[in-house]
Amino acid sequence: MLELVLRKQEVLEENWVVKVIPKLVDEILKNYEKYDSLNYLEGKDLPSTDIVIDVLEHLLTILFPGYYGKRQIIISDIRSFLNNTLNLITDKFVGEIDKSLKYICRKIETCPEDVCIRRSQLVVKEFLEQLPTIRAYLKGDIQAAFDGDPAARSTEEVILSYPCVLAIATYRIAHELYIRGIPIIPRIMSEYAHSKTGIDIHPGAKIGKNFFIDHGTGVVIGETAEIGDDVKLYQGVTLGALSFTKDEKGRISKGGKRHPAIGNNVIIYSGATILGGETFIGDAAVVGGNVWITTSIPSNTQVTIIPPKLRYKNINDHKRNADQNKRYDTP
Repeated sequence: MLELVLRKQEVLEENWVVKVIPKLVDEILKNYEKYDSLNYLEGKDLPSTDIVIDVLEHLLTILFPGYYGKRQIIISDIRSFLNNTLNLITDKFVGEIDKSLKYICRKIETCPEDVCIRRSQLVVKEFLEQLPTIRAYLKGDIQAAFDGDPAARSTEEVILSYPCVLAIATYRIAHELYIRGIPIIPRIMSEYAHSKTGIDIHPGAKIGKNFFIDHGTGVVIGETAEIGDDVKLYQGVTLGALSFTKDEKGRISKGGKRHPAIGNNVIIYSGATILGGETFIGDAAVVGGNVWITTSIPSNTQVTIIPPKLRYKNINDHKRNADQNKRYDTP
């Protein structure tokens, strides 16, 4: 490292910043013109990542009062807390959804001026009314984690420390927005949870009740995946696409069923890869670790890899032989 630092010593002019920065500004501006798809100046018609994540965190405090959030909630203040938090969410969410809808509408010249704001208000109303239902699903998910992990000592421990809680709660929030046609915002939420937990659940996936992801790191669940009730996944599981169709210009075609469907009461162990939109894993199936599946599996079937042969060698014998060879090689 020192050689690299000393290899070339250059003496800079005292006022180099005054001369260099204006030229650099000109070059970057030209670069903005050349690669304009990387720019989105003035922030029009795009939701703010920071505000969307802030809304998500406020939603989590409603779903898990006392567990999430930066302040303790007293029972006597719970009504006031809910009123204030729901009003804050509504104000911020309507604006961000309005911008995400305008992102699409600005491409349509005949789009009425107020259609996006009216649609955003309706979506926020419908979404907030789903919060009790989301909590009911999360209750089952947390109980499934507690029941399915012998290391879990309490549901409180599960909520506070298991990464699957944040990932699944965020998915259930984002999914309600996804099915209502809201662009961008559901992916901002899901990718935020992905960055925090290592669990990547696309908001378009359909996931049933009592869902548990044990450990979780590296799990990938694709957009068109379908998961039934009482399913348990371990770390590193992929529910992915087998292949992508392309248009006449060689570009990947969007849409279509690309990811597998998983039945009820299925267990999928670590590292398993299940691919394809026509692949179905039947009820009560058990998929072993590190398997690669591209065809359907019947119900009540266990799929595992045939154990490989293991070779055992005594390390001390290996060292002894190496020492003898070394002595023989000495002149």
